[in-house]
Amino acid sequence: MLSTIAIESLKRRKATAILTILSITISISLLLCVDIVRNQVKTSFTRTVSGVDLIVGAPSGQLNLLLSSVFNIGTPTKGIDYKSVESLKTNNQVSWLIPLSLGDTHRGFRVVGTTNSFFEHFKYGDMQHLALSAGGVFNQPLSAVIGSDIASKLGYGVGDEMVISHGLGNVSFNNHDKHPFVVSGVLEKTGTPVDKAVYVTLQGLQEAHSGSQQATASIVRKPADNHIKTSDEHEHEHEHEHDELTQVNYDSDAFTPQSVSVVMLGLKSRITALQLQYQINQSKKEPLMAILPGMALAELWQIMGNIEALLLGLSGLIVICALIGLATMLLATMRERYQEIAILRTIGARPFTLLLLVQIEAMLLTIISAVLSIGLVGALMNALKPWLSGTYGLFLSSPLFGKSSAIIILLILSCTYLVSLFPAITAYKRGLHAGLSQH
Repeated sequence: MLSTIAIESLKRRKATAILTILSITISISLLLCVDIVRNQVKTSFTRTVSGVDLIVGAPSGQLNLLLSSVFNIGTPTKGIDYKSVESLKTNNQVSWLIPLSLGDTHRGFRVVGTTNSFFEHFKYGDMQHLALSAGGVFNQPLSAVIGSDIASKLGYGVGDEMVISHGLGNVSFNNHDKHPFVVSGVLEKTGTPVDKAVYVTLQGLQEAHSGSQQATASIVRKPADNHIKTSDEHEHEHEHEHDELTQVNYDSDAFTPQSVSVVMLGLKSRITALQLQYQINQSKKEPLMAILPGMALAELWQIMGNIEALLLGLSGLIVICALIGLATMLLATMRERYQEIAILRTIGARPFTLLLLVQIEAMLLTIISAVLSIGLVGALMNALKPWLSGTYGLFLSSPLFGKSSAIIILLILSCTYLVSLFPAITAYKRGLHAGLSQH
């Protein structure tokens, strides 16, 4: 009975009800968006690297090793002898291995020496593989594969030459001019530090440092012909469309450097990660340190907890704004209903009935707004998922609405119940005679 009266009352005040629903919907939507982003940012942060079970380097601290190997920030204090890498490679528990050599830059971007195993085994986000938007992986000793940000900011493409510099500064006077690397591929956007890195071969990196000329490989480009090609020539060109860069079958893993900075390991069984970590940390041949990326990322997130606190504070402000807007709308509505309330009291409605009626109307408005907000936010997040993952590295995982979202909705409904008391009590105090006097 009361719900029917409440619905009919809202229909008579359609314009005001629609504006109220719109205001509350926007507020709840903003709050849910912030909550989803807050939770998903933490999840995406811990997925900057996925599928890597152990990261091994020289003893330099867990966070320093993580920052240098995953985020390309800083460098390890020293390298590890490649004999130790070979020992890890032959370990029965190890499925694959990615060596990384750090310490060089190109116009302010980090240069990472590695092998083709990096592009095969390195994963990010929700176990997503790296993909190339142009070109291919290392096909000669002086090959370079660049991140998408470098390609867009510096205008590089497949076949362009680039000179790396020793050291981590934006300006370096120690350039390896005699050993220019040739871009063989451009990676697709990942939204991770991979986008801002240059990946070169370990062989080319070491020979650039040593000044050796053995790594230099000639680049054979197709001659520019001005005559019109026949159909046979077109077919021949199509068969050899990838011949611009020679030595396609280059085996980057065959080269043995003297040392590397960091090694990423993938294990046959993740259950053995702690056991192998202990064995590596206790190694007597060479001081080594193995870390679990997931645990290290969680520790780093705790240090960066101010970001989460800022998002939580923003969420609190949105809640306050939503409640103030709701109270304002309800009070404005009640001022229009003094005569209606007076008539209801005249026909025998009790004060409790009036309070309940006002609260039912308020709850109906909030419930409708909450349902609209959930649908709107869900559709918006699904539509923006590719853009968020490619631009900001924010990988949205299902379900979008979790326990915190349910708590938010229940909290808003509870606050609606409390806020609706004020306009109801105000209308009651207005009294029967005050309401009739306006007729």
